[in-house]
Amino acid sequence: MEKKIICFGCRDYEKPYFEKLGKQYGYELVLRPEYIGNDTWELAKGYEIVMVRGGCHLDAEHMKLLKEHGLKYYLTRTAGYNHVDVEACKALGIETAFVPGYSPNAISELAVTLAMMLLRNAVYTVDLASKGKFKVTSGMFSREVRGCTVGILGCGRIGCTTASLFKGLGARVIGYDPFPSDYAKSLMEMKEANEVFEEADIIVVHMAYFKGKNDNFVNAEKIALMKPGSIIVNVARGEVMDTEAAVAAIKSGHLAGLGIDVIANEGSLFNKEFDPKHMDNPLHQDLVDLYPKVLVTPHIGSATDLALVDMIEISLKNMDEYLETGKCRNSLIK
Repeated sequence: MEKKIICFGCRDYEKPYFEKLGKQYGYELVLRPEYIGNDTWELAKGYEIVMVRGGCHLDAEHMKLLKEHGLKYYLTRTAGYNHVDVEACKALGIETAFVPGYSPNAISELAVTLAMMLLRNAVYTVDLASKGKFKVTSGMFSREVRGCTVGILGCGRIGCTTASLFKGLGARVIGYDPFPSDYAKSLMEMKEANEVFEEADIIVVHMAYFKGKNDNFVNAEKIALMKPGSIIVNVARGEVMDTEAAVAAIKSGHLAGLGIDVIANEGSLFNKEFDPKHMDNPLHQDLVDLYPKVLVTPHIGSATDLALVDMIEISLKNMDEYLETGKCRNSLIK
């Protein structure tokens, strides 16, 4: 079998890493900036192996068309896999695998950064300074994180890393997870979900998304339980939080800050450019207009050097396993 992989959603800064690791593992990697989808599927015609990232969406019909044109393996270089139609792959006999874990620090550092920017009103302050306004205002006054309680929703590897970082800053850290590990329990006090919302000054969302099970887990009812002046940061999946409810809480003054690296149906927003005064979607307009109380990053949590190496390398190792044994420990097909 020819060891050629077409890789979608490759950004310019990622290319040297793909090229180096491709040579190291003996693969010819064809790098495409496009995200594969129902309108770009033909770019993958004739390839036996496809590698995708989050934001790449193919429905069952187009997956079938690629199968007819030679597709055998569909790899995602991500931990989340709600963008992969696993059932279609299974029905069509297409092997599919994911990357169960990469540098947790990449996501955790972004979570802490967004939280601290909001807590210390840093963006507001720097924005004024950039306009020549150097007077101290009441909007610059803030709390210290060591006087705050941080609530972690989803206490896996990434959630635990975030907990460690906040504990290092002196914060009290509590967590919610339906199946917490012993390590998570050693790092933070585990609580029921509502207790986390009631007690936390800062909530960081790290929950995996399971369609139909935890959609909008962070909703208006839970946000209403939070203390006035609290902060929410979502660096997990957009679908686990009702972003409209969070925005409404910012507008009402109940929440002091919102930081998001993800949003439901993010393909309609991320990797595109807009006139900030005329956004296509009313919710997206609110996100722009509420800056700097609302900070948005376009799903860059994993956009670090060490995380990228992990994602590419583990994906190539997944492919090696398939070729050597016919199976892969990280297969999505159970």
